[in-house]
Amino acid sequence: MKVIAFVGPSGTGKSYRSVMVSQKYGADAIIDDGLLISHGKVIAGTSAKKEDTRIASVKHALFMRSHQSAEIRRALKKNNINCLMILGTSDDMVRKIAKNLEVGEIEQTIRIEDVASQSEMNMALRMRRVEGKHVIPVPTFEIKKEFSGYFLHPLRRFQKNLDKEEPSAAADKSIVRPTFSYMGDYIISDNVINAIAIHEADKIENLYKVQNINLRKSGHGVHIDMTVILEYGSDIFDVCKKIQLAVRENVEKHTSVNVRRVNILVKNLRK
Repeated sequence: MKVIAFVGPSGTGKSYRSVMVSQKYGADAIIDDGLLISHGKVIAGTSAKKEDTRIASVKHALFMRSHQSAEIRRALKKNNINCLMILGTSDDMVRKIAKNLEVGEIEQTIRIEDVASQSEMNMALRMRRVEGKHVIPVPTFEIKKEFSGYFLHPLRRFQKNLDKEEPSAAADKSIVRPTFSYMGDYIISDNVINAIAIHEADKIENLYKVQNINLRKSGHGVHIDMTVILEYGSDIFDVCKKIQLAVRENVEKHTSVNVRRVNILVKNLRK
């Protein structure tokens, strides 16, 4: 297996450009912050951005735990990876990752300066330092399970001159705010989620009243149970489906909390 590296200081846009660079240099898999990514999918590992501290995140990204590196090696073999690209902030970092994963010596190193201008790197740095946002080079649905409850959404073309370089779906990316973010923690109250859910449900035609709402939290998101009263003569299935879609889409949009289920119990019909 050929091993190459993509190196640049933290926050300069490596993850943003990683798909484009991997395609250009023939890599069919990427190592980035504890994840093994191939063709736009996470095939092994967990994100270092979930760690509670920066030190733990660095250790995670270096695959210093034996079970982490073993999982990646198994996935590399199972998926017949021919060329692996390792992302890192320095030559020393990518060498350590290669050593811990036991994938051999790095044959070629591409640097962020080779593919990005200074103004583009400065833009990426502002996004990291001012807003605490990090890019992961996979679609949002790929990492939603891991980042339930954290800031997470698709990346919306913040560098127009790069759009033409990545036309495929494999170039999709997501923005997350890590657990260890220096901006601090934030908590979304159950009352906020309840209020959004009721507000959106009330917009649906033929809903008479939301009688009760209950949240059940899991490690992967929230389950919302709603008891409702509908107007007599309405299409019960159709109205409930519209409520489910509206509640799920808008709770996720406004809070970034992953909504696993929206269960509707029709308690009564009113004229």
